[in-house]
Amino acid sequence: MDRRSFLTKATVGGVAAAGAAALAAPAIAQSAPKITWRLTSSFPKSLDTIYGAAETMANAVSAMTDGNFKIQVFAAGEIVGGLQAEDAAAAGTVEACHTATYYYWGKDPAWALGTCVPFGPNARQMNAWYYYADGRALMNKFYAKNGLYGLQCGNTGVQMGGWYRKEINTLDDIKGLKMRIGGFGGKVLEALGAVPQQIAGGDIYPSLEKGTIDAAEWVGPYDDEKLGFYKVAPYYYYPGWWEGGPALSTLVNLQKWNELPKDYQAALTTACQAADLDMMAHYDAVNPAALKRLVANGAKLRPFSREILSAAFDAAHKIYADISTTNASFKEIWESQSELMRGAYLWDQIAEYNYDTFMMQQQQAGKL
Repeated sequence: MDRRSFLTKATVGGVAAAGAAALAAPAIAQSAPKITWRLTSSFPKSLDTIYGAAETMANAVSAMTDGNFKIQVFAAGEIVGGLQAEDAAAAGTVEACHTATYYYWGKDPAWALGTCVPFGPNARQMNAWYYYADGRALMNKFYAKNGLYGLQCGNTGVQMGGWYRKEINTLDDIKGLKMRIGGFGGKVLEALGAVPQQIAGGDIYPSLEKGTIDAAEWVGPYDDEKLGFYKVAPYYYYPGWWEGGPALSTLVNLQKWNELPKDYQAALTTACQAADLDMMAHYDAVNPAALKRLVANGAKLRPFSREILSAAFDAAHKIYADISTTNASFKEIWESQSELMRGAYLWDQIAEYNYDTFMMQQQQAGKL
C-alpha cells in the first residue's frame, strides 16, 4: 500500500479520532468553509522524506476536512528561497511554511531550539519535551513574538557527522578544517579551530572535489547517497552530534492561525503530528539499506573520538551559558530541554540502552 495513502487513512480513522474527535465528516460537510492556503517549503522536491512531510500533512488535512481545507505545498524557490520561508509566513506572503527553525538562528539563537542544537535532545526526547513537557508552549511563546504559530512536523533522527577528505582522529585534525556546516554546529567547530563554510547544497560536491573545502555535513545515508559525496570525501563520520534529533516545523502566520476555525486548527495540529511520526518512520526504513550501499561503494565509516566529542560538548555548553546571560528566551527554552534530557537519559540507561545493546550484539552475531 502507498505510504501516504496509508497515512491518510490511518490519520482519518486513528490519530484523528484521538486528537480531533469533533471532526466528524458530516458536520464538516454541512458547515465548514472552503479555505485554501499556500505553504512554502525550505526544501527541494528531491528530498522526498523532508519535503514529503509537508505533502503528507497537507493530504491529511484535506482528508480530515472532506476537502474543504486545502494546503498547497510549494518547493523551495517556487515562491521564495528556502531560507526565506519563515519571513514569507510571518509577512503573510504565504499562510504557512515548512522549515527547520535553526536556519534563522542568526536573528535570535532561540530559533535554533525549535529544531536542535549540538548535544540537544534526540528525536524521542524532542517529542517528549514538545508534546508532554513545556516545549509546545515555550516555542509558541517565542514564535508569537515573530507573528507565527508553530507545530512540530517531522524529524530525521540523529544525523551523520559528515564527509571528510582525510581522517579526523584528534583535535589537532580539526584545526584549520574547512567544513561546510552552518548554525550552532559551525559555531562549536569554530571554537575548536575549524573554519565553517556556508555553501548551498548544489555546490558542495564540486567544492569537495576541488579541495575548496575539506569536509561537509548533510543529513544521513538516504539523503547523502543521492549527492555522491563518497566519491570525493570517503571518510563518513558519526554521530552528527550537532543534530541529535532535529525537528522540523510548520510555521503558520499568527493572524491566519487565529482566524482558522477551531476544527480546522485541530485538523492541522493532528496532521502535523501524523507527519512528525511518518517522517521518522520513513528514515528508519530507508537509512539502513542506503548505508550498506554507501559502504559497498567505498564509504569508510569512522566514529568521532571521545576526545573530539568531549571537547565539542564542553565548547557547546560554554556557548549556551554565554548566550543565556543576555537572551531570556534562549535560557528558558534551553533549561527546559536540559531538564527533560536529564530525566530521559536516567530512564534510557536502564531500559532502552540495555535492551538495544543486547539486541545489537545478537545482530552482530548473526542471530537476528
